[in-house]
Amino acid sequence: MIFSLLFLCLNLSTLFRFSSAGGAALQNYNQSDYDDSIYGRSGRRLYAANDFKISEEDYNAMLEKLAQGYMSNSDLERAMQEFNSRCPNISRVYSIGKSVLGVPLLAIEISDSPGNMDAKPSFKFVGNVHGNEPVGRELLLMLANWLCDNYLKDSLVTTIVDGVHLHILPSMNPDGYAQRRRNNANHIDLNRDFPDQFFPVNDDMDLRQPETKAMLNWMEDIHFTASATLHGGALVANYPWDGTEDKRRDYFGCPDDKTFRFLASLYSRSHYNMSLSKEFPDGITNGAFWYPIYGGMQDWNYIHSGCFELTLEISDNKWPDASELPTIWDHNRMSMLNLVGSVIKFAESYSVSCAIQTGIHGRVLSSDGIPLPALIDIWGINYTITAGKKFGEYYRLLAPGEKYEVIASMPGYRSKRACVILGEGAVTVDFVLDPETSSTHSESRVLEDYAGCYYDSKPSLQVIDFLPVTQLEISVLLFVMLGLLCFLMQRRARRNQKQMHVSLPRRAAVV
Repeated sequence: MIFSLLFLCLNLSTLFRFSSAGGAALQNYNQSDYDDSIYGRSGRRLYAANDFKISEEDYNAMLEKLAQGYMSNSDLERAMQEFNSRCPNISRVYSIGKSVLGVPLLAIEISDSPGNMDAKPSFKFVGNVHGNEPVGRELLLMLANWLCDNYLKDSLVTTIVDGVHLHILPSMNPDGYAQRRRNNANHIDLNRDFPDQFFPVNDDMDLRQPETKAMLNWMEDIHFTASATLHGGALVANYPWDGTEDKRRDYFGCPDDKTFRFLASLYSRSHYNMSLSKEFPDGITNGAFWYPIYGGMQDWNYIHSGCFELTLEISDNKWPDASELPTIWDHNRMSMLNLVGSVIKFAESYSVSCAIQTGIHGRVLSSDGIPLPALIDIWGINYTITAGKKFGEYYRLLAPGEKYEVIASMPGYRSKRACVILGEGAVTVDFVLDPETSSTHSESRVLEDYAGCYYDSKPSLQVIDFLPVTQLEISVLLFVMLGLLCFLMQRRARRNQKQMHVSLPRRAAVV
């Protein structure tokens, strides 16, 4: 009986430990970071438990041994600068901020026009969010060098460099990496430190960590279309939502669930063996169904930045031996390239290249040619993105094989609609919005023009007015037509009456 009670207490304590919701305000600051296991598990943890009952000294010695062959923070900075010197025409290195200990958070931009604002989409890769998951920082440098070495030689690489602004942040948590710990120097899990839709206590911006604030400012400065963070400890592509309203483990899809599942599947199926997972069907998972977390960066990207972000677990082992890195890179290379290529409708498998339609893109202009930061909505999907302010460009990721009704709207302008059926080709839909008249403003009415339904076989569309007139002009036209109709009816009645009078026989006079 005593043993049974003891066993029950142990199980309850374990359940309580791993069911606690995340967020910076809920973290146990007294817990040592060193108990993070270097090995992956079947389930995500708010705190990864240490299965190995060893001393902290032995644990640190083990990590130091594993760190051999990995770049230090100074090595990483040097490698990034050397990359920029080797590929100056298609890259730049810049800082988005500093860590708690003052380490620069350096990023690489790769593009045929680095540093220039244009209408191309922007994509970001972020690695080393958790300090003890260093594979991502190594793979992202390998990706940068691969793009440099194969530009103008490989069609997919050339398409990416010429068509995308790719931003790479190899290490979001350099302090945690230097200390071989999951959390940052303030013992905060950075992937629980973002504002959360279900955890309002986490919305106090004054409590944000320097690394988190740097990310928030970065995403305000650059309008990212899509993103991915690289983690370790499992082999799966994770998509929103990461949490649930009732804090329970359950499937909880976001409004763009189909699109996220498509993007996650694109990564897993391009991977060497991710899609073959027995634990995760097709190698993908909904975050809340796997294990709910709160204050995560993935959901924040989608809610506040209009950015579609995946959380990619790219190695079962959090900190594998450095000799395994080339193999892990080889397994993930095509997936990483395809995910970036998806924002410009191009992807490649191990043996064949093909167009992959993940949505629509175009520009929104006024009738006099001024770019408009219009709202782009899809009928039936409760999610809005905003076109760019300078060029009016938009990139709306959508799952292929569906029919979509796209709506462009802007205060003071008449909204426009277009119907698009996505297949295997790129679709460009440019909207030209006409200003509303004062009368329509006073009535608070939105006039919409419908442009019919288009297949993706057409390379480009421009949504224009079928009736380029105002409501007042339509009323006047109807009034004139009604008057003309009345005139014609009266004329016909008189003619019939005259014909009737002529044809009738004369009656005898009554005397």
